[in-house]
Amino acid sequence: MQKTILLIEDNDDIRENTAELLGLEGFCIIAADCGSSGLNLAEKHLPDLVICDIVMPGMDGYEVFDALKKNDRTRRIPFIFTTAKSEQTDKQKAAFHGIDSYLVKPFDEKELMICIEKYLHQ
Repeated sequence: MQKTILLIEDNDDIRENTAELLGLEGFCIIAADCGSSGLNLAEKHLPDLVICDIVMPGMDGYEVFDALKKNDRTRRIPFIFTTAKSEQTDKQKAAFHGIDSYLVKPFDEKELMICIEKYLHQ
């Protein structure tokens, strides 16, 4: 069965390139350009995995994560952060927050696929 990934990324180029890559790998992709849209799509489609940028206008990645974890229908969905924030303190904050995985941009395709397969066992 085809797995669904929700991709929440405000940068058009990154969102489109990542969605294309994941589509070619056989995933069904739902994409949002902001946190609030992503949250609505997660509640509507119940994806198998969420990949989300941290720094976005309006609702940031942490707010999206918190909202999903408070909802009984979405709280078990694995969550991967993608971000340009590469400092150790940023990674520690994400780990303390309970984020499943943290990828620093730019990440390569293999790194992303390994991370995804860890949760989806494709």
